[in-house]
Amino acid sequence: MTDKIVVLSTCPTEEEAGKLARVLLEQRLAACVNVVPGVRSYYWWKGAVEDAGEWLLVIKSARPLFAKLSAALRQAHSYELPEALAIPVVDGAPDYLSWLGQNLADGPE
Repeated sequence: MTDKIVVLSTCPTEEEAGKLARVLLEQRLAACVNVVPGVRSYYWWKGAVEDAGEWLLVIKSARPLFAKLSAALRQAHSYELPEALAIPVVDGAPDYLSWLGQNLADGPE
């Protein structure tokens, strides 16, 4: 098991996805953010089933940064309750994991 995580979040537009990705990268809370278009989400919201077209953010980060990352998403996001789900990275290519760590706020400068 590593201390690296993949965080999932969604947003309503390509523009917002780009803005959120840049916020996380500039604060070094993410080493990489993939933006996936064309996601369709179905979910419960305020007692009713909703559905929406969204953009998925796949955020590469580290467990010690999750609280700050989640707070940054909440602050910059247009949703009342933005998604922030962390999935542990069990293993990965050593050189990629090293690169990831070097490009996060807690990594070597």
